[in-house]
Amino acid sequence: MKIAALPEIRTFGRVPETNPLSVSAPRIRGLPFLLASLSAIGPFSVDAYLPSLPDLAHSMEVSELAMQQTLTAYMVPFALMTLWHGAISDALGRRRVILWGLALFAISSGVCALARSLEGLLLFRAIQGLSAGAGMVVGRAVVRDLRDGESAQRLMSHVMMAFALAPAIAPIIGGWLHTWFGWQSIFLFLVVYAFVIWLWVYRALPETLPVAARQPLNPAFLARSYWSVLQSARFLAVCLTFTLNFAGVFIYIVSAPVFLMRHLGVAETGFLWLFGPTTSGLLLGAWASGRLAGRLTPRRTVWCGFGIMLAAAVGNVLLNQLAPPELPWSVVPVFVYSVGMSLAVPTLTLMALDLFPAQRGLASSCQSFVHTSGAAATAALIAPLLWASTLSFAWGSLVLLIGGLLSFVVYLALEARSRPGRYV
Repeated sequence: MKIAALPEIRTFGRVPETNPLSVSAPRIRGLPFLLASLSAIGPFSVDAYLPSLPDLAHSMEVSELAMQQTLTAYMVPFALMTLWHGAISDALGRRRVILWGLALFAISSGVCALARSLEGLLLFRAIQGLSAGAGMVVGRAVVRDLRDGESAQRLMSHVMMAFALAPAIAPIIGGWLHTWFGWQSIFLFLVVYAFVIWLWVYRALPETLPVAARQPLNPAFLARSYWSVLQSARFLAVCLTFTLNFAGVFIYIVSAPVFLMRHLGVAETGFLWLFGPTTSGLLLGAWASGRLAGRLTPRRTVWCGFGIMLAAAVGNVLLNQLAPPELPWSVVPVFVYSVGMSLAVPTLTLMALDLFPAQRGLASSCQSFVHTSGAAATAALIAPLLWASTLSFAWGSLVLLIGGLLSFVVYLALEARSRPGRYV
């Protein structure tokens, strides 16, 4: 029987009352924290070992610039593999893919701790990247397997709240582990973390994708499916919206040593000056998203997020034009921007997934690929161009936000064209 990739579903501002792929399962205790813990593997893999980069470079007798490539070695496979995690889970089931991904991540992290050369570290950082995204990508599909409409938005916002802690906690844990036990302990910590989450998933997370709803895993079908998703202008527009909005704050995260130490005079132990406000903003925005579910339409929720981000970005430029950089004022706009960005994220994520309800895993993979590729490009190409001053950071954040705003306007225009008369 020949199976064609399903077309996108034209829903906006509402979700079908009944999710045809949902399973009849009892509520899973701690589900938001479990899904957030799975998603947090990515930030922990990136941020936890940053305090160890100078010592790693010294111990392996390479330059810090060469050691920086271990970040690229992780992010490129991470981005490429996000295209496959969801599709594989659509065929084999969510639980199996998550468990195998966690096991491979734990093994590769352990080998990273044993690495004695840059080449060996690069290789197993790449394997980390191949496996680290399974929980994040498949976890999003799990949300839509289990919940619909307002309930899905609330669950996604709760996941976002818990997940927001990872970027703040990771460099702090990494810094203390490095100080006490050396850089190897950071990778051993990742082994323990992955193993604990593996046990949690094994014991607590049932399979959420029924066998009857699974898709075949063959090259021809996948090629048609990927083409069906990636040729959707609406899907790409909403993914770019999320990606560019996130880049507006990500330029500060990946440039934290430059922004904090060079421009604000913060010591190596003072990274909480940036990660604390950023995390607080992400938590507040995600909490607000959950509270607004059912009270505002998804579109209006996103517009509220844009209003907050735009006020923060414009205020950031004005602040840096009129006053020299200093704490705490230089990080206040980053906090406010994070609130608006986090407010819009759960809704934008669901908007993308709901375009392809029969292939949510694959759609989540494509969404993650766009986002991760954008983050990698931001870290490698955009952020270094903004290191000259805090004013250049502010202008960069504003320009990226405007790009996200334009992408959302394109999405709305395409939606209005496909559903005439429904523009609310």
